[in-house]
Amino acid sequence: MTNLHPLLQHALSDRYAFIRELGEGGMATVYLAHDRKHDRDVAIKVLREALAASLGRERFLREIQLVAKLAHPHILPLFDSGEAGGALYYVMPNAEGASLRDLLSAGRMPVEQAVRIATDVASALDFAHRHNVVHRDIKPENIMMHDGHAMVADFGIGKALSVSTEHTLTQGGLSIGTPAYMSPEQAVGENVDGRSDLYSLGCVLYEMLVGEPPFTGQNAQAVLAKRFVQIPADVTALREGISRPIAHAVRKALARNAEDRHDTAARFAAALA
Repeated sequence: MTNLHPLLQHALSDRYAFIRELGEGGMATVYLAHDRKHDRDVAIKVLREALAASLGRERFLREIQLVAKLAHPHILPLFDSGEAGGALYYVMPNAEGASLRDLLSAGRMPVEQAVRIATDVASALDFAHRHNVVHRDIKPENIMMHDGHAMVADFGIGKALSVSTEHTLTQGGLSIGTPAYMSPEQAVGENVDGRSDLYSLGCVLYEMLVGEPPFTGQNAQAVLAKRFVQIPADVTALREGISRPIAHAVRKALARNAEDRHDTAARFAAALA
């Protein structure tokens, strides 16, 4: 356990036994740990230093407290959060099922399954948006599968990020969001609302249906640039068996201008139905 954030381990040793690092992303490093009190394995996400410095302790704890109230069947819950060993962290279930990324490794999915997953995610987003929480990083890696249904992970820092200035985050060298799924307005650093998450979900559904995201490229800059100059191919031209209403819903979700998309996630889900 030589690389498991020793200060944090020491500070939380009475509550969590750190086991190993699970992965590292642009915003956090994830550790597998055992919750001693409740005798269960959990995932502890430790924010990167630059992001933690940008947010600040008080803001992070205040905003994530609001996120902890997001109780919904398709949202992975928040167990715990705080500051320890000089680091900001939050604790979520260790999702035992596969992520949507794992499922997509086999290629495109059955249309009915893709629509069902997108509808689950839209339901979670609608609930969060009605509580003024924008996720900002909807992607296959943040969609976990449990008993055939989707659960959205990483709402834990969505609210906190939304109150931090994009300028400060950029200055710290952080990119909030993932290029292949990022909305145009988020890509240029504008203020975002729930319609940005719908664009990201549209990208995810497009990938589930045809096997790749609507925009691809050799690097992040190329991927981001394409969404300003290209229109994604119609999914019905890339695969048989996709109904026109589903194709229209995908196309509307991927509209370049936010005002041209569905105005709520509930409307997007209804369009898929």
